[in-house]
Amino acid sequence: MLDLRPNCECCNTDLPPDADAMICSFECTFCRDCAEATLKGICPNCGGGLVTRPIRPASKLGKYPASTKRVFKAEGCAAAE
Repeated sequence: MLDLRPNCECCNTDLPPDADAMICSFECTFCRDCAEATLKGICPNCGGGLVTRPIRPASKLGKYPASTKRVFKAEGCAAAE
């Protein structure tokens, strides 16, 4: 099941399950601003592309809750080279 992480790895902005977030195939998670402006659509961790994270229907969040594990790069993010 997709891990809906609660924050942007770059800027630590909260990303609730219905937020407009971006993910890579390893589920690294970023806000759209960081994903597009800073990272130019490329995950800084794996070099893969970032796509829009699906939204889990509210009716399913009770049985399949979003993750509470925060992943944050205190040093910030830079586009993969």
